[in-house]
Amino acid sequence: MTVLKTSMRNFFAHKGRMALSAIAVLLSVAFVCGTLVFTDTMNTTFDKLFQTTSSDVQVSAKGSSDTGETTSNTGKPPVMPAAVVDEVRGARGVAKAEGTVFSTSVTVVDHDLDKLSPTSGAPTIVGSWNGNDARTMKITSGAAPEGPSQVMVDADTVDKHHLKLGDEIGIITAVGTHHARVSGIAAFTVTNPGAAIFYLDTKTAQQTLVGRTGVYTNVNVTADKGVSDARLKRDVSSALGHDYRVQTAKEVADANQKSVQSFLNVMKYAMLGFAGIAFLVGIFLIINTFSMLVAQRTREIGLMRAIGSSRGQVNRSVLIEALLLGVIGSVLGVGAGVGIAVGLMKLMGQMGMHLSTDDLTVAWTTPALGLLLGVVVTVLSAYLPARRAGKVSPMAALRDASAPADAKAGIVRAVVGLALTGAGAASLYAAASADQAKGGSGWLGLGVVLTLIGFVVIGPLLAGGLVRVLGAVLLRIFGPVGRMAERNALRNPRRTGATGAALMIGLALVACLSVVGSSMVASATDQLDKTVGTDFIIQNDNGAPVVPQAVRAIKATPGLARITEYRPTKAVFTTPDGETLKDTDITAADPTYATDLRKKTVAGDLKDAYLPDSMSVHEKFAKAHGIHIGSKIGVAFEDGSAARLTVRAITSSDEVIDQGAKYTSIATLAKYVPADRMPLDQLVFASAEDGRQDAAYKGLRSALHKYPQYTVRDQTDYKQALKDQIGQLLNMIYGLLALAIIVAVLGVVNTLALSVVERTREIGLMRAIGLSRRQLRRMIRLESVVIAVFGALLGLGLGMGWGATAQKLLALEGLKVLEIPWPTIITVFVASAFVGLFAALIPAFRAGRMNVLNAIATE
Repeated sequence: MTVLKTSMRNFFAHKGRMALSAIAVLLSVAFVCGTLVFTDTMNTTFDKLFQTTSSDVQVSAKGSSDTGETTSNTGKPPVMPAAVVDEVRGARGVAKAEGTVFSTSVTVVDHDLDKLSPTSGAPTIVGSWNGNDARTMKITSGAAPEGPSQVMVDADTVDKHHLKLGDEIGIITAVGTHHARVSGIAAFTVTNPGAAIFYLDTKTAQQTLVGRTGVYTNVNVTADKGVSDARLKRDVSSALGHDYRVQTAKEVADANQKSVQSFLNVMKYAMLGFAGIAFLVGIFLIINTFSMLVAQRTREIGLMRAIGSSRGQVNRSVLIEALLLGVIGSVLGVGAGVGIAVGLMKLMGQMGMHLSTDDLTVAWTTPALGLLLGVVVTVLSAYLPARRAGKVSPMAALRDASAPADAKAGIVRAVVGLALTGAGAASLYAAASADQAKGGSGWLGLGVVLTLIGFVVIGPLLAGGLVRVLGAVLLRIFGPVGRMAERNALRNPRRTGATGAALMIGLALVACLSVVGSSMVASATDQLDKTVGTDFIIQNDNGAPVVPQAVRAIKATPGLARITEYRPTKAVFTTPDGETLKDTDITAADPTYATDLRKKTVAGDLKDAYLPDSMSVHEKFAKAHGIHIGSKIGVAFEDGSAARLTVRAITSSDEVIDQGAKYTSIATLAKYVPADRMPLDQLVFASAEDGRQDAAYKGLRSALHKYPQYTVRDQTDYKQALKDQIGQLLNMIYGLLALAIIVAVLGVVNTLALSVVERTREIGLMRAIGLSRRQLRRMIRLESVVIAVFGALLGLGLGMGWGATAQKLLALEGLKVLEIPWPTIITVFVASAFVGLFAALIPAFRAGRMNVLNAIATE
């Protein structure tokens, strides 16, 4: 009880000195809990949506997916004849059966040809208005569609795009473009996460989406009273046989949830990973805090030992203070985490994904995990300082105002750190020398971990050397004040090393990712310059196929020398070694594709792969299956018949663009796949006549004005788009790393603030002998800048080493150009110095306001 009282008295007596450590715990716990609450809320939202919108049993066409998704590479949904509805109605236990048709392979535009699709990545759905949807949607204005000239739109889309009754919209499908006017507006009775939904009457939906009437994509089946969904599924399956997919409401909901869950899991674990980095950085802050508090209270601890306190009691006293810090920081962090989750929901709403706070989900495991992480990390971080406090001898403490440095421990630390760093460097070298990317990635991961730990362990040793160099370069110009700042930073190398290491971790990741991202862009750009021989690339950035009417518009554009269609599809391969490979990719293209993409061949001529009943394979595939020029491969095309194709060319597997592709001609594909099942173009390439590039570019953009879902890019545009995509990904990662960097900055502030308290008497004496307030503040700011720049040098150097090693592995996959983004590196380095200045503002201000006499009188 005495230990507890002492701990609580000390904790609240020094609560100001604990504040920044508590904020670090709070931020880290808040990020973890916010991530969990946000993803759990999204799961709840989608669960309710899928459960509410599913009929008791759903029958769909054979080609549809587990989720009921009814799109295909033909641009038209798989369908079944209307007679199936009557067969379902005749099955036992069926109270009602209704045929519907819908598709997500559509683009909807307003009268100005602006897309009405969600910007959040949610689907655009066009379908027939039916009784099942009427259960989950309420018509709030106008009426349901009747006839080909009417369409009903969901209320969220109406609000976002400022539509109103009577507005004309266009629905672009593989069949053509259908125009209709808004006849009604319907609102969801459950939360709509962001899909844009447009309803037509059944006959119009069939004609618009499929091109003919008398077919459905799904049949929604309602069970009689007392009939379970599982029993109804068995009865319907018995009536229909095995020609259709039959699923219960739970199976459809689970399949839909599984597809969403894969995305949510990636997001959740990525965000938790960055929260873990913030926790790691926070550990250094907490260690520094307790180490400095123990040093400042050495006399107090010595007195406790002198009057009978044991080492264990002193140890427990410090750990209890850490426990209190962890509990307070974690409790506040859990609350802040809920706030972060609500903020993320609002942000997603701005991006078009609507999430309601009514569905806010806080599972009991979330606060429990937050509290556990916060408390455990804080207590473990305080263990070493607590152990050090317990080792202080009473007499030594009463003689000296600070704990003596352990020279033996410093030597051991240096040896261990150098050994870890050396082992990490060897691992990175092994990764860079690897022959295969998969094997090298293991060495890379080991090297990253070992070098990071090694740099943390030898931080004090590095601080001694680097701070002296930085002092000579940066601080000496400030005269005596600069020299005092340098000596202050060198006074406790362990503290300087730990503070710099916290900043090092975040900046190392920034530098590594910057090198990898820049190298990827440079490598892809180099490949584009070397291999792409076309002027223009036309595609849908969402990956949807190019509809036939858009292809016709491209072909009608004047000034084009050639046009190449590109159609990926799937097939079952039977290779010469007797192996059967299902769902294997094969690309059908026009013969001019051999000119548009200059792929390196190791055998044969790629142009010959576009001859009748011919194909190409890549080198690795050929070696794996004993294929050579003239080999025959059985190819059973998806939605078509089987062919035996002759291998006419073997391409290199080292190139980035179309890596691992197998080619045949569109004419060969058309020979074995019926016209109504032919896949649509995924890309269209166009090359201008000599000297007419600018006119052709403008002509293509004009020709596709009616089809805003497609983007026309020349090679410069394509390179910029690639750079922008990688840049957006890096910016998102940098944003997540910002939390770790913020915690690191708090560590710098904390170190300086406690250092000022620790040196109160010294500051008072310096002020008494003539040091001005301005000089004092400058000294503290310079000390902060040195610590920040020290951490930046370690982090940027380490990160560039990681990035260069990672690029060596990428080179094995064809990304062979190493590019160091010097502007980014220099910007981060300079920004680190400003971070140091910012971190010193409050400690320097407080130091300048000290009363000289009171400071001198401080024990």
